[in-house]
Amino acid sequence: MVDLHSHSTASDGRLSPTALVTLAATRRLTALALTDHDTVEGLAEAEAAARQKDLRLIPGIELEVESETGEFHLLGLNLQRWNTSWALRLQEIQVLRDQRNRRIFAKMAEAGIRGDYDEVRELAQGGQVGRPHFAQFLVNRGKVDTIQDAFTHFLGAGRLFYEKKAALPLDRALELVHDAGGLAIIAHPMSLRLSLPQLEDKLKVWKPLGLDGIEAWHPGTDPRHCRRLESMARRLGLKVSAGSDFHGDNRPDRQLGLTSGGRVIPAAVVEELWA
Repeated sequence: MVDLHSHSTASDGRLSPTALVTLAATRRLTALALTDHDTVEGLAEAEAAARQKDLRLIPGIELEVESETGEFHLLGLNLQRWNTSWALRLQEIQVLRDQRNRRIFAKMAEAGIRGDYDEVRELAQGGQVGRPHFAQFLVNRGKVDTIQDAFTHFLGAGRLFYEKKAALPLDRALELVHDAGGLAIIAHPMSLRLSLPQLEDKLKVWKPLGLDGIEAWHPGTDPRHCRRLESMARRLGLKVSAGSDFHGDNRPDRQLGLTSGGRVIPAAVVEELWA
């Protein structure tokens, strides 16, 4: 069993990199990709923990990409040069994320929700602030009952406190992943909100730009659509990935090592990606 999409407290996950690796080992995973949003800050700790657990840690990242429809996230998998000056190129994205986060907080203040931005930062436990932390802030303030309610009523696209994420043009994101020696994989492609025929047309354009594959299997996608995505990728000569998009106990629908329909992610996925 493996997992090629997970998050730690370095971005918006609930577990530290060490705790995440420990959980993966407990569940007898043989390989785990840590793919925090726009940062590689958790990778050194995760690699050290993985060596202690005899687990293959696949260094990764999840980048926000500019999109006219839905959300476009690009996974960089098996980064080879993440712990060099390459990581400095992420600083621009992180500055944009911070500016966006402060706009979200300003909207909350305008709506009469009292508090200090440092409270939200504390919820991030030293990692990057993201919408899940604002959601928890709203729960703590008694404005909503659950994190999901916070997204549904306040933080989701088009809602009162929503702010569009900072994003990279696709060509820059692809270049960034490849410069680190990684594979560029579209995460949860159905979040692009394209029909399957529309997505196929886009993939035909993006592959010559350097796109390596798609995450055909994701717990947010129905298994029948996952099968169609996998067939599409193979037909186009793209690689097929699978992940849980694990964040922690705040998302019980996403369990480490499992993907759409509760299916186990087999080690063959890793073997095929780097065949």
